[in-house]
Amino acid sequence: MHSPFVYDLVTNCFYDKKKYNEYKLLKQYRKDLLKNNTTIQVTDFGAGSRVFTSNKRTISAIAKNVGIPKKRARFLFRLVNYLSCKNNLELGTSLGIGAAALAANKKSNLLSIEGCPQTAEVARKQLKKFNIKNVKLTVGEFEEILSKIVTQPEEKSKTSKDSQGHQQQTKNNKHQTTFDLIYFDGHHTKKATLKYFQQLLSSAHNSSVFVFDDIHWSAEMEEAWEEIKAHPKVRVTIDTFFLGLVFFRKEQAKQHFTIRL
Repeated sequence: MHSPFVYDLVTNCFYDKKKYNEYKLLKQYRKDLLKNNTTIQVTDFGAGSRVFTSNKRTISAIAKNVGIPKKRARFLFRLVNYLSCKNNLELGTSLGIGAAALAANKKSNLLSIEGCPQTAEVARKQLKKFNIKNVKLTVGEFEEILSKIVTQPEEKSKTSKDSQGHQQQTKNNKHQTTFDLIYFDGHHTKKATLKYFQQLLSSAHNSSVFVFDDIHWSAEMEEAWEEIKAHPKVRVTIDTFFLGLVFFRKEQAKQHFTIRL
């Protein structure tokens, strides 16, 4: 492993064996959901489910079969902690297990977007119950909400003429938001994954990390991952088998790693 950055990340974050107090919060958050047998109607905008045959599902079954595993939730917490990520975004809240992990570090803030109103309501109540206040949960379609907060390069300015006929630049009124970490955990299709990746590129800075869930979920998700790796702005990627990490550090040589968590 030739990159000091990646070596330090793996040594001090991936394989960090410290027993953080926040792990207890994440354990209780999940355990509480697993005891909840309330049935809700799930609206699925993504690639569908391999587990459920109906959109009527119990909260406990969703937590058991769809919620991110304990090991991955702990890793997301450590990643936010290690990289000092302050302003973070999550696409796909579900029941809020990932949101709790990303927001367990109280110095961070998380904007989490969920398409299904009923699962979002469960997450909202759950986050409140566990006193996790640094999450702003928004319900709606990803593309529409992102279009309101992320400025695309062609939107940043437009050319117009003043009263004397001279060309002038008029800045877009939309404020450009940047994120330290973006967790992509919704719409597991190639088309949607690449669309959101492209849409959010302008919100990345040199030290940002994009985290893609289930990169080997299907053949087309693997195709999407390969296209993301090949993008000219992407410098370093790490394939943990389940999660794919993307870094934009211009000072790094382009390298791709496969490292098991």
